[in-house]
Amino acid sequence: MNIVVVGSGVAGLTAALHAAEAGHRTTLVTKDALGGGCTALAQGGVAGVYGRDDSPAVHAADTVAAGAGLSDRRAVDVLVGDGPARIAELIARGVAFDRAADGTLLRGREAAHTHPRIAHAGGDATGAAISLALVSQVHASDIDVVEHALLADLLVDDGTVCGVRLIDRNGPLEIHADAVILATGGAGRLYAHTTNPVGATGDGIAAAIRAGADVADLEFMQFHPTVLASGDAFLVSEAVRGEGAALIDDDGRRFVFDAHPDGELAPRDVVARAVAARAAAQGTAVRLDATMIGAGRLAARFPTIDAITRERGLDWSREPIPVTPAAHYLMGGVSTDLDGRTSLPGLFAAGEVARTGVHGANRLASNSLLEAAVFGARAAAAAGDGPRATHPAAPGHRSPAPAVRQHPLVRDDQWRDDLDQVSLPQLMWDRVGLLRTPEGLAEAQAAIARRRAASAAPLTRSQQEEANLFVVAEATVSAALARTVSVGAHHISRHPALIGA
Repeated sequence: MNIVVVGSGVAGLTAALHAAEAGHRTTLVTKDALGGGCTALAQGGVAGVYGRDDSPAVHAADTVAAGAGLSDRRAVDVLVGDGPARIAELIARGVAFDRAADGTLLRGREAAHTHPRIAHAGGDATGAAISLALVSQVHASDIDVVEHALLADLLVDDGTVCGVRLIDRNGPLEIHADAVILATGGAGRLYAHTTNPVGATGDGIAAAIRAGADVADLEFMQFHPTVLASGDAFLVSEAVRGEGAALIDDDGRRFVFDAHPDGELAPRDVVARAVAARAAAQGTAVRLDATMIGAGRLAARFPTIDAITRERGLDWSREPIPVTPAAHYLMGGVSTDLDGRTSLPGLFAAGEVARTGVHGANRLASNSLLEAAVFGARAAAAAGDGPRATHPAAPGHRSPAPAVRQHPLVRDDQWRDDLDQVSLPQLMWDRVGLLRTPEGLAEAQAAIARRRAASAAPLTRSQQEEANLFVVAEATVSAALARTVSVGAHHISRHPALIGA
């Protein structure tokens, strides 16, 4: 079998290694340098290290609860069932998870977890440690690596995916294959405020949509509640709150308890909305108070965050730091079954680009690296079986929502001109962000449709990235309009003044 894997985060690296080790000729395509993307930036850890009174069943229950009941229980059971083996595999491949003095893995706790079950590496540098170890394994293998190549489209022959069309430094490039595994990550750059790197432009999702693959749950974008509100967006790990840090307003009050009895350790969507609402009400950013943890513990447990905050003139061991929400992780994507199969023969997906059903309406913290490893391995195994089968129409997997009729807008031409001058990321943040209104979604839908109608065919890499973002934006707004009730990360606000806060 000739297998092409697109993407070099933990899902793509895992899939490529498993495919090559199974004897398949494997090509790994990466948008930038090998190991780039979101994985290397991940501060959070890998959930699935169980202690006393904890178990895969309890982890599964926490995952479903965080997902607002919309998680596919079969996919969750696969996640927690395969998880220990994948964590053991990461260790065997050289990931040095943090350990206690007796040699056991240290276990941290993050929001919405009922137990400490999260393994970290380098304190707050888990993603970097995983990426480094897996990239080293790829270099030592016979995997063909194509760097600095953007996925432009999937090659489809008689309904079966048979390769990829790329844009590399020398221009267009086609690679034919028996199976393609998408592991291209999410689409965080849809939003003006995001923790995602510049390459997160939804390339795999857009290519899949153009090829006719089913997508689902694109309305569920998770907004991380604690991103440093000083300088460029920099995520302050949820594990900081797991260590005892508190979110406070200008009066020093822990306001998140007004929204949820778990306060700062409530599900991310709840905390993020509480942060946005309080910041809008007081007119200034809320603050994260980690002073009770102490300077020594902060530096040892969170060395990356400690260094960045100090570089920006903040001493978080002495005073609270300003934080704000930002787009972080896409729960939806290309619909797959439990083995990464999509609705198109020959096409598989794993990682953030995929909608496995694990996350439901809101991802449980530190499940993403685990999901990528688990389903990256499963997708590689399924791809080795050939392109003949697609995933069945199973519970939890749905086709794209039917086209939503554009709402009539009673606005003058000047308003339309003003909206059309706003950048797509700002439009998405203002109208399709943390807090949404039906009117705002309709305005975004109309503006995106006008811009797509006026756009030319992409010729360059940057134009292709922009085109990909518009494809995903259009599908996201359509999905958001189709889901008329609030659930998880999709929140319909009746208070327009909070939009864009």
